[in-house]
Amino acid sequence: MVKYVDGPSTSVVVGIEAPPSLVWPLLCDINLPGRFSEEFVRGEWIDDGPAVGATFRGHNRHEVVGEWSVVCTVTAMELERVFEWTVGDVDFKAARWRFDLESAGEQASRLRFSAEMGPAPSGLTPAIERMPDREDDIVARRLGEWTANMQRTVDGVKELAEEMSEGVES
Repeated sequence: MVKYVDGPSTSVVVGIEAPPSLVWPLLCDINLPGRFSEEFVRGEWIDDGPAVGATFRGHNRHEVVGEWSVVCTVTAMELERVFEWTVGDVDFKAARWRFDLESAGEQASRLRFSAEMGPAPSGLTPAIERMPDREDDIVARRLGEWTANMQRTVDGVKELAEEMSEGVES
């Protein structure tokens, strides 16, 4: 049984025919996922970012839930390697999202996008409280939505980075 408080997670991986130096700026653009995700609409920096400790507001939309926004904090950032943010309180997060980028040869990269739920309350909490016997289904469905949007995002990053790489090679 998958329990929300246990921090269920998901991840997607894509190979990109472009070096990390071309992929990295895309990952730090908090508005980029809005171009590909069916849920994330846009982000806006509250502090000067991207940098560890900087905050931004993410605006989201879901056909069932409606629109909402959350405050996120950059919790890890390593140049051309890691960009991670936490939703809500850094010490008691509602979610954590992370890009891991690594070189896969001279002109190639490997990008992993991962996310973890909970343990702090989130938009899922009311549904789980109303139907505790369905928690496993609720969490699994939400993880499926996350995974699909994450895949769209990394596929979009791949396409953009490879187009930029072709332009650099020309």
